Amino acid sequence: MTTRRPTIGVFDSGFGGLTVLKELVSLIPNADYLYFGDTARLPYGSKSADTVARYAVSAAHLLEERGAELLVIACNTATALALDKIVAGSHVPVIGVVEPGANRASACSTVHKVVVIATEATVSSHAYLKALEARAVEAREKACPLLVPLVEEGWIEHPVTEQVARIYLGEAFADGFQSADVLVLGCTHYPLLKPLLHRVAPPHVTIVDSAESTARVVAERLSIEPVASSSAEERRTLPRHRFFATDSVEKFRRLGAMFMGHSVDDVQHVDLKE
Repeated sequence: MTTRRPTIGVFDSGFGGLTVLKELVSLIPNADYLYFGDTARLPYGSKSADTVARYAVSAAHLLEERGAELLVIACNTATALALDKIVAGSHVPVIGVVEPGANRASACSTVHKVVVIATEATVSSHAYLKALEARAVEAREKACPLLVPLVEEGWIEHPVTEQVARIYLGEAFADGFQSADVLVLGCTHYPLLKPLLHRVAPPHVTIVDSAESTARVVAERLSIEPVASSSAEERRTLPRHRFFATDSVEKFRRLGAMFMGHSVDDVQHVDLKE
């Protein structure tokens, strides 16, 4: 059996999932990618689990209709609140970001004590806490609500961002968690802050990026279950990266370039019907 390029659909409520896409492209460069950012309706954190599930399932259907053969839910909130419903409502395999991140953190921790930083919504869901406890790892979750707007402002190396991160991590690693040896980035915006977080985290701490961990799981899955070839002509064409957004295409191109590290050109505006 020969194989062809798979088409991988990546879904997020906004821009953060582009860090997952960037890792996927790095590990699986010869795939076609479809990225959907529900930018008109972010943030998902203030919405109910049923609403998040409804939005996510409709986005999954859109990606499937455009050829996605595997879906990556690159949104921590959607993964935490609605992964089961997304899986049930999809016709292709679905991979979320929480389990890969928790699995990697468990493997990296020698003291079985981990700190997770994330948005308020992800922390409130306790998805990482539950996933880590299932692996016999003690976890502390710390909401860091200021980091996402600072990243989207482009203040990746700004002194204000460093001071804010220093305060958050100081609180997270205090009161019995000084010995925690892994920091999980439980928000897909946070990989852009990795150099800064390496500076402010305790020196003995390993940083686990859930975006990178998820990309590894997808690569492993495709190596086990390759996509069967249907056309030699298809294999000769160059991989495509297509983007869909429910709000401003211009803003998506601008922020997308910051997250991806290169220009983002093929962006189409779409409406998800209620």
